[in-house]
Amino acid sequence: MSPMGLGDLIPRRVVEELDKYIVGQKDAKRMVAIALRNRWRRQRLSAELRDEVTPKNIIMIGPTGVGKTEIARRLAKLCAAPFIKVEASKYTEVGYVGRDVESMIRDLVELSVNIVRAEYTESIREKAEVAAEERLLDILLPPLPAKMPTGIYSTQGGGHSESYEQSREKLRAQLRDGKLSDHTVEMDVAARVVPHIGVISGSGMEEIESNMREMLSNLMPSQKKSRKVKVPEALTILTQEETQKLLDMDEVVKDAIRRCEESGIVFIDEIDKIASRDAHGPDVSRQGVQRDLLPIVEGSTVNTKYGIVRTDHILFIAAGAFHIAKPSDLIPELQGRFPIRVELNALGKDDFVRILTEPRNALCRQYEALLATEDIKLTFTPDGVEEIALMAVRTNEQSENIGTRRLFTIMERLLDNISYEAPESTVKQVTVDAPYVEARMRDLMRDPDFSKYIL
Repeated sequence: MSPMGLGDLIPRRVVEELDKYIVGQKDAKRMVAIALRNRWRRQRLSAELRDEVTPKNIIMIGPTGVGKTEIARRLAKLCAAPFIKVEASKYTEVGYVGRDVESMIRDLVELSVNIVRAEYTESIREKAEVAAEERLLDILLPPLPAKMPTGIYSTQGGGHSESYEQSREKLRAQLRDGKLSDHTVEMDVAARVVPHIGVISGSGMEEIESNMREMLSNLMPSQKKSRKVKVPEALTILTQEETQKLLDMDEVVKDAIRRCEESGIVFIDEIDKIASRDAHGPDVSRQGVQRDLLPIVEGSTVNTKYGIVRTDHILFIAAGAFHIAKPSDLIPELQGRFPIRVELNALGKDDFVRILTEPRNALCRQYEALLATEDIKLTFTPDGVEEIALMAVRTNEQSENIGTRRLFTIMERLLDNISYEAPESTVKQVTVDAPYVEARMRDLMRDPDFSKYIL
């Protein structure tokens, strides 16, 4: 799935792209496609009206393993937007030990900075490589003293002399042809020493520790140490140094914050775990998380190490199974910030058959490709695929329904012998048909109680 510009993201095309990886769930795909298109529409409005149009946040309701997370993840990949997936149950109310809800925005900004830095680095890569090559040639063939205007450079072991420029160009050709790969050079490499900072594990202070390490790293003077390295490694080190020189981090951060604010997507999973309106016992803390989450979703400013970030136009997609709680159990203010609700359907046998065979990342294709690396041709017949799908449905009915994830468990159990013996196996063709599936899984399916622990 290659990224597309916002202008290319018409809803129909978005749904078509999602169909390549996700089976069914048309309503959910349509909703996220419309939400994405509205971002493009908003950017074409006048500046005055643009600020008034807020994202239409979405709640996806459906059992586990039906594609909620995958839809959001593929959507972000499609538009190359900063995307982060968080679990609502990991956050605690301010004043409690644990992560506060603002950390999701700080993580999103960090991700956005990394994306933009990678893009900028790629854009200056060629220029950095040229500068690194010149520095490496200076190490291999030091420049002539300034007092020597032209200079004649004597080649070792030869009976003739050549100019410095000629020798340098000859070395450049050898470097590009890989003829100097075994040559060792001595160069100065930057080395920073940062004092160890002890933080109590699980105290929720990991972010503070990371920030302190970075701050001390910037304050500590950069030290140089001499190292002997092979020419390819030296070229890599010099390229990285030249990239850092050319990279304008102020511009990177400015662009990253803009992208985060305008096109960032936060996927909040397990939101049903904090859905409770009873103000007693542990439910008090759940309500507290909802109250802390409310201003973030409504639109507020969050202080990050890169500066202030506004959340007014970040798209929030929440998801939950809502087996016990209901969306109406969320506090009314938070419900109002998620105006779009879409229900995802539970998956049946036909859906599992399609999931195993149709998507670009279909499980059958994955296992065929994996075993092909061991020169084993693995083939799934239609009746074999149907038997796997039927087995997944039965197991989901007999125990907890975990949707598509059941297929992963069954496939691993079905092919464990082949995967284990593949490097030494003399059998180079394996056909997975209905009798094969039944023979391998018969004992497990006979005892439902036993299969609960294995499948």
